Amino acid sequence: MVWPFDEKLLNPASLDVRLGSNLMIEVRDQPELMRIDISERTEDEPYLLLPGEVCLAETIEQFNLPDDISAEFVLKSSRARDFYGHMLAGWCDPGWHGSKLTLELKNERRYHPLPLYPNLKIGQMVFFRMSAIPLKSYALTGHYNNHETVMPNVA
Repeated sequence: MVWPFDEKLLNPASLDVRLGSNLMIEVRDQPELMRIDISERTEDEPYLLLPGEVCLAETIEQFNLPDDISAEFVLKSSRARDFYGHMLAGWCDPGWHGSKLTLELKNERRYHPLPLYPNLKIGQMVFFRMSAIPLKSYALTGHYNNHETVMPNVA
């Protein structure tokens, strides 16, 4: 279901996920989001998300959910306590596959930037077993399958 899988990321009821190398950011003079690569950024030299700024980000992990498993992304409490925000769009339907999760992040702080860099433990996935296989699989109906990088709205 998750690749690459790292047993060290397992929690009692979830799996930690890490920030990937690609962001999409808002720029003043164009309505489309601009893609940027932060693969060279580190904890010591991060990309800085300024107060109030938003971005789309990706996880390192790619997901292939079977038709009887759904998942939900939630921020790690340590990230929320630093005032990272997430737009609560982290529901993953059964059958979602071949994709990294796109995150909708926001710096909720008023005065200070927040660091973004690859491998930052940004959140966790909570998995749910369905009581029955849905009549329509997201594998057939979903807009966000087979996305190997951060994606804007494509619906």
